[in-house]
Amino acid sequence: MQRRSFALGVAAITAAPWAWKPHRAHAAPIGRPAPAFSVPDTAGRTVNLADFKGRPVVLEWLNPGCPFVRKHYQGNMQALQREFTGRGVAWLSIKSTDMASHQYLPAPALSQWVEAQRAAPTAVLMDEDGIAARALGARVTPHMFIIDAQGVVVYAGAIDSIASFRVSDINRATNFVQQGLNELLSGRPVSVPITQPYGCSIQLRS
Repeated sequence: MQRRSFALGVAAITAAPWAWKPHRAHAAPIGRPAPAFSVPDTAGRTVNLADFKGRPVVLEWLNPGCPFVRKHYQGNMQALQREFTGRGVAWLSIKSTDMASHQYLPAPALSQWVEAQRAAPTAVLMDEDGIAARALGARVTPHMFIIDAQGVVVYAGAIDSIASFRVSDINRATNFVQQGLNELLSGRPVSVPITQPYGCSIQLRS
């Protein structure tokens, strides 16, 4: 059943006018320290990944115009943010879009969108030059990463196991981020450290 859902999702997606790419999640070095990056948040403050060493970190690549992102912002992403920031996890939502792209949003507009969704990340980052995306190898939205308290990448890939933009698929899917964080916070190794991410292509200058 799940395999059939994935195939139907791909058929619908590839006919759509925006790009979709099932990239292999191999760029982030699983089991090795996360590459450093420093980018501004929507208020213009510089945020360094190293600032969060000593606590787990989730990196969530975000694009409000992407239907896969909108699927998870019907309540699923916000619930994850609230649950795990409440348990001491830092959650960084990152918009990596070149300013020349039609998908670009200036910081005030992105901040307003996040507020309207009642989202609860620790910070929302403006990665206009793709510094963070290139450092981690993020390619799509939502591309997800989990970094442990020692700064080591322990998960990279999809938010869940069903590559579609149907909200009805959320409850049927395995949520890899939730599963990985629960394992990490309970002192266990992440059982599924890498999956194939799905979503809309990040638009960066080549």
